[in-house]
Amino acid sequence: MGSGWCGAELLAAGLGSGALLFLLLFLLLLLLLLLVVLPGCCRPLELRRGRGEVGSLPAAAPRLPRRPRRPGARPPPYPNGWYRVLDSAQLPPGTVRSLSLLGEQLAAFRTQDGQAHVVDAYCPHLGANLAAGGRVVGDCIECPFHGWQFRGEDGKCTSIPYAEKVPDFAKVRTWPCCEVNGMLLLWYHCDGTGPTWAVPEQPQIAAKEWVFRGQTEHFVDAHIQEIPENAADTAHLAFLHGPSFLSGSDLRYTKSKVWDFMKHVWKAEWQPEPEPNQHCSRMLLQHTATVFGKRFPLLDLSVSARQVGPGLVFLIFEHAFLGHGVILQTVTPLEPLLQNVVHKIYYQKNVPAIVPKFILRAECVQFERDITIWNNKQYLLKPLLVREDASIQKHRRWFAQFYSEKSTRPSAPKEGLDW
Repeated sequence: MGSGWCGAELLAAGLGSGALLFLLLFLLLLLLLLLVVLPGCCRPLELRRGRGEVGSLPAAAPRLPRRPRRPGARPPPYPNGWYRVLDSAQLPPGTVRSLSLLGEQLAAFRTQDGQAHVVDAYCPHLGANLAAGGRVVGDCIECPFHGWQFRGEDGKCTSIPYAEKVPDFAKVRTWPCCEVNGMLLLWYHCDGTGPTWAVPEQPQIAAKEWVFRGQTEHFVDAHIQEIPENAADTAHLAFLHGPSFLSGSDLRYTKSKVWDFMKHVWKAEWQPEPEPNQHCSRMLLQHTATVFGKRFPLLDLSVSARQVGPGLVFLIFEHAFLGHGVILQTVTPLEPLLQNVVHKIYYQKNVPAIVPKFILRAECVQFERDITIWNNKQYLLKPLLVREDASIQKHRRWFAQFYSEKSTRPSAPKEGLDW
């Protein structure tokens, strides 16, 4: 056994029933030290992981051949629904942003009066990218190539500097969008159907009772359905997320005996919501932690995770004396097997910032354990399940509502030069 594990055994034996009190005092002193000593500890947590930084096989190990991801062996890559494209603060008035998501190149812009719009990036005239040098003129975006101007509301071309008349059919495709909870979201539907539900507003954020305390960003190399399906896979909680978050996210070390004195205990239940909210589902999660086999009440936590469509989750946290808050999880498909996942935490403003930052950091560790699984697994249309996995099939039936008959599926590359 390692020296760290021996030390943990001695600590448990020496403290006995006083172990919980000792650890409680230690954690409180540690929090105080972080608040007083560390610079910027009251600023929002900002953590961004680039693609491949988390969840990849170790470089020193021989790379195992991945089983081919065959066309037709997984659901369509882009379910119908609302997706986050960026934070509202990232699009000031008069600015244009280039977007690459859902297999599309798009341009987002905000008029001087504050209205945000999303349109196809390529000008229908000669194909210039409106986001590469384009500018906002009134309620339009102007093409940097020839100065054609397209209205954000309906995409219609309103001006061609050198033409006497603007053709009625001259327009660029627009995308339905909305701004809720400090984010700009876009509606995607493979049939071109308009929004069938609205993005719910978190009232405590709108009223500024809960304030922004940080965010994390990750890239996941997997199909989008893999991520929300975890909510119904309650069996993985004990095995993957039972080991202490102190052991980190590298699955080679999460079961190290050094940190075996602390464990997470989860009780979860997933259910779809009835009409008119059939596009929503809810997971109720109870978290407790044990230290040397005894419950540690300071880490008791109740979480209500509400999934809204394929790409939005509201995780409401309730703690006996550390207050309430929410983590907004957004999953946006960039490519068929590449997801951009952002977690933003808002918490009671009268609670020290270190508390929500600690929650977000611990959640980040647990989420990165999932990323290692997702990045290296294959989606199975017909998995081998046991009776206790019944919620997984139930979740797949619920999630199927976000696909249509015309939902695009990955196609095999064409041979030859057919252009």
